Amino acid sequence: MPDVLAADAAVHHRPAVTELRLSAFGAHRAATFPLGPVTLFAGPSGSGKTQALAALEALARLGSGATLDRVFPDPRSRIPDRARADGQQRRGFRIGCTVDGPLGPVRLDLAVQVEPELRIAGERLSADGRILLATALRDPGRRTVQAAWLTGGSTGVTRAPLPDDRLGTALLPLRVAGATPGQREVLAAAEQVVVALRSVFPCDPRPERMRAPVPPGEGRLLGDCANLADVLRRTRHECGTRHALLTGAARTACAGPVHGLGVRTDADGLVTALLERGPGRPATELGRLGSGELRFLALALVLLTGPGVLAMDPAAELLSARQALTVLADGFDRCLDPQQRAELLRLALLCCARGHVRIVGAVGPETAAAARPVPGVVVVDLGS
Repeated sequence: MPDVLAADAAVHHRPAVTELRLSAFGAHRAATFPLGPVTLFAGPSGSGKTQALAALEALARLGSGATLDRVFPDPRSRIPDRARADGQQRRGFRIGCTVDGPLGPVRLDLAVQVEPELRIAGERLSADGRILLATALRDPGRRTVQAAWLTGGSTGVTRAPLPDDRLGTALLPLRVAGATPGQREVLAAAEQVVVALRSVFPCDPRPERMRAPVPPGEGRLLGDCANLADVLRRTRHECGTRHALLTGAARTACAGPVHGLGVRTDADGLVTALLERGPGRPATELGRLGSGELRFLALALVLLTGPGVLAMDPAAELLSARQALTVLADGFDRCLDPQQRAELLRLALLCCARGHVRIVGAVGPETAAAARPVPGVVVVDLGS
């Protein structure tokens, strides 16, 4: 078994989210969750597994520049049922994370006001106990927050308004010149956080969307993996080593003999993925496989390929070798049998030990029980 704990220290040369903080968010009250190379949330229905992953996805989308209303189309569903409004009839929630990287731990904390209207009420970016950026909602009549960021020297801080519907940390590179040591410190911290958040890929394979032939495209896997056949067409020709590893994993997880993973282009130009059964045996279209087999193949493909073949927009200003992909998988083990769950966990540990991939998933009790004694896996038990 690879020494994943030792590898985690190397991962921090690449920015990665290592802690998630939630307050008054769904089922969570002042909760702090450590995130390792492989982190699995477990607990009964309603304990907040999906909410935790949704919070990290929300931070990732905000870090990519999305507006608050697009990230939270139904923000009231995130507020606890019994949450009381303050004297000004305001209700909301708080989410935050810690990003480890070359600068050490950098904290991002966000207060979101949901009622009476959706807006960012406050944001804080800090490192080593020092506040690098702070915003606050000073005038409810204006669609801005008052921001102050470290400048250093005789000026101390710079103050300016920022939009109340976007993450201020993601806007700093457009507002800070980097002319002073203080400004450069702010920019470096913001870059570390934004790079980590933009490297998050939510993935929930949907077998019902993966069975039909697909038109050829650019071969970048969608979050629901509906274009799995097109991506296999690409990896078969461009990523021979990784494609071979995927074929090896399929031999363990798929029923019957597996000789390879192939594709067929029909007369109408559509691409169909095939499970090759070997000489003298007819191939099996992936659309005929069980839901567990399809979900396994899709998740294994995500782990083995990395951001180059995923439909995501990582930070282009930083070399891919200095970034760590974080895969968000709600229902990581959904539809999988014990053998498939064990093989997927083995594959996850193998890939995460290299430091380029991290996984945050929600799992059932059987997978959680099997994963608890495994070195390098963080199992977060909710509702206990």
